Amino acid sequence: MNRLNGFFKAIASVFIGKEEVIRLAAVSLLARGHVLLEDVPGVGKTLLARALARALDLDFQRIQFTSDMMPADILGVNLFHQRRQEFQFVPGPIFTNVLLADEINRAAPKTQSALLEAMQEGRISLDRVQHVLPQPFFVLATQNPMEFAGTYPLPESQLDRFTIRLSIGYPAPDEERLLLQSGDREAHLQAMHPVLSREDVLGMQAQVEGIRVAEKLTDYIQRLAVTLRRDPRLLLGPSPRAMIQLARCARAMAFVAGRDFVVPDDIRPLLLPVLAHRMIARDPSAATGGIVEDIAESVPIPL
Repeated sequence: MNRLNGFFKAIASVFIGKEEVIRLAAVSLLARGHVLLEDVPGVGKTLLARALARALDLDFQRIQFTSDMMPADILGVNLFHQRRQEFQFVPGPIFTNVLLADEINRAAPKTQSALLEAMQEGRISLDRVQHVLPQPFFVLATQNPMEFAGTYPLPESQLDRFTIRLSIGYPAPDEERLLLQSGDREAHLQAMHPVLSREDVLGMQAQVEGIRVAEKLTDYIQRLAVTLRRDPRLLLGPSPRAMIQLARCARAMAFVAGRDFVVPDDIRPLLLPVLAHRMIARDPSAATGGIVEDIAESVPIPL
């Protein structure tokens, strides 16, 4: 836990005033998930992603998504080797531990879909051959919801692969004043040193899988799923994958808190970041987050 606390402190020294955002991003990593950072420009989406990657002693790649990018630019390509008279696979930037997919919604749907198998199964298929990705494999994607020119909305299948969606928001006045006084965060970022190694991350992920979830909490998660799927305001409710990832993240929350068992307070803060982006409301103007909040209030929390 001391190493994990050092991880939080290292990121907080660069990314000021957003402890809950940092904690949820770490929860997704420990739950073997992926994070979508969605917010207006200039609030630190890319800074957070780079700080997370820098605090981990892991291979890191950044892809700046553009409309003309092709799947091969991400996955890699088979090139013919003249001397050997055979095709040789040249890995793309996805073969890394931490992948920053910057402005992911600028890529065309065909290119976005290249990430689906990688994010779900930790491997890619190219020319009928499967290639296993390094572990751990953690995708941090950013997108700007306010900029529509030259962008392609992420389809439901892609959104469902993101364990957690985070909105950073503007800093509080005292935090923004500290940012103004401390100057450019780039120097602070470059001064960061890795805190967690590959073995640390894999070990923590294994420990998270052993966290106990009581039967009454499993029943609670199931009741949430059924109630949301039956809600007439929703066209699409949470998938089984969403509820499995909710349980995984609850285990990770318990681990971060230093417990080997899940309590209701581990689940409640996860409902919006884990579930809201995976659902579709019948009324396009309705916020799925509000529906999740309503259901969370109506389903009794086990004591």
